Amino acid sequence: MCKIFIVDDDIFFGEMLKYHLQLNPDYEVLLFNNAKDCLSNLYLNPDIICIDFGLPDIQGDELFIQIKNIYPDLPIIVISGQENIEVAINFLKLGAKDYIVKNDHTKELLWNSIMRLKENISLKQEVEDLKDELEKKYTFEKTIIGQSHPIKSIFSKINKALTSNINVSITGETGTGKEVVAKAIHYNSSRKNKPFIAVNMAAIPKELVESEFFGHEKGAFTGATERASGKFEQANGGTIFLDEIAELDLNIQSKLLRALQEREITRVGGKQKIELNVRIITATHKNLAQEVKKGNFREDLYYRIIGLPIELPPLRERDQDVLILAKHFIDLFAKENKSKPLSLSSDARKKLLDYHFPGNVRELKSVVDLACVMCDHHEITAEDINFYNLEKDTESFLNEQKTLKQYTTDIILHFLKKNNNDVIKTAKLLDIGKSTIYNLINNLEIENN
Repeated sequence: MCKIFIVDDDIFFGEMLKYHLQLNPDYEVLLFNNAKDCLSNLYLNPDIICIDFGLPDIQGDELFIQIKNIYPDLPIIVISGQENIEVAINFLKLGAKDYIVKNDHTKELLWNSIMRLKENISLKQEVEDLKDELEKKYTFEKTIIGQSHPIKSIFSKINKALTSNINVSITGETGTGKEVVAKAIHYNSSRKNKPFIAVNMAAIPKELVESEFFGHEKGAFTGATERASGKFEQANGGTIFLDEIAELDLNIQSKLLRALQEREITRVGGKQKIELNVRIITATHKNLAQEVKKGNFREDLYYRIIGLPIELPPLRERDQDVLILAKHFIDLFAKENKSKPLSLSSDARKKLLDYHFPGNVRELKSVVDLACVMCDHHEITAEDINFYNLEKDTESFLNEQKTLKQYTTDIILHFLKKNNNDVIKTAKLLDIGKSTIYNLINNLEIENN
């Protein structure tokens, strides 16, 4: 929506301009009959102001200067009954975007002038947004939020990764920010002006991986109606991020190894060799060394991609970073939704610090976004914070400090409730004797209601 101010003491003429401009549903037009009302409403942040030269309270050029003193970059169009060339030149020298004489063609001239200005405003905003995005990418200490010792250790390793083109392997639980780290490395490296291509191994059917990686020629297989470049070719000169690398099929692993060793690829169905100059960053939530021992991952490929290993800490090991990240996500939510700024109450902070966050940073963001929506006042309370407890998932369950006997009791109780307290069915499901359950009930360790 483009907000336009019209300042004109001729009520009929001003209403005519307002009506004409509001034929465009993207325009919000506010009409003022004097300069004082215009100045007192500048807090509404207009995108464009159209001022009449002859106003009853303040002369047009004086109003122009007062607006420019407050908002130097605000576009102003001057509409005047005077055809005085010197007056027009003076306004243009002061920075007016256009000078339009009042006549039968005024509304069409104003429409065209605003259209041009709106295009320039949109282009300028796109440039500013791009600059902001690039600045975010180039300053990894602003995109990877935290001050804990574990996260400072990550900063140190990222800095080491920037001194060379060594491959990087990132490990960590789901939701810890592996792709964020990969982008931080790329956009702070000498390859930052070249492509960053992310590929999620788990999302590609194994029969299509080779074509996704290396591309294909027209007619290489059914459905290949034209030549297509692969992810490696698209990333040439830059970085390719292979997420969930442990999910890669063994057959494709051998082809990937060959491509990395020979530093060249061939499209599926083709013969032309394409030289590779690409940095490899991989990520997985699995232990790749263990996958090698199990025979699920090639040992030679493991040593080829391991490079500089970076292990991301889970959020529960990052101390006060939880609150720093929460504040960051609250501010981000307010900015993206143009809503009121919020703070965290002491009970909300304690609730966040006491939770183990099995979903890590990704889960925290979801929790904070929901809390911002639920909050009715200026402060988020503990009642606004709701965790996505997936019926005591395995990871959170094992994080609790209990004895084996207590864990056993909890498991039996869970399945008893699930089976409507049917002891025989529960015993069969857990492959334990009925007497084990009855003994627990008799010892009052389980209440069989």
